[in-house]
Amino acid sequence: MSNKIESVEVLGSGCPKCHKLLEITNEVLSQLGLDIKVIYVTEIDRMIAMGIMSTPALAINSRPVLSGRLPSSEEVREIISKYL
Repeated sequence: MSNKIESVEVLGSGCPKCHKLLEITNEVLSQLGLDIKVIYVTEIDRMIAMGIMSTPALAINSRPVLSGRLPSSEEVREIISKYL
């Protein structure tokens, strides 16, 4: 695993949980002092190509790290911190 975050993506259909994951992810990145733009992906073909079968989902460096549920801020922080 690389110790550098090159991209962060939230993948979803546009539902409230997907938007909440986007909000949480942006907040955590800001709290960690990271200037990384989160890409919001709604294209089903991209999700399928990444192997994501349920949303909301979070991907770091184009690799899915969570899918199918809305995590807490603390969990998102733990996931992102593994890449720092």
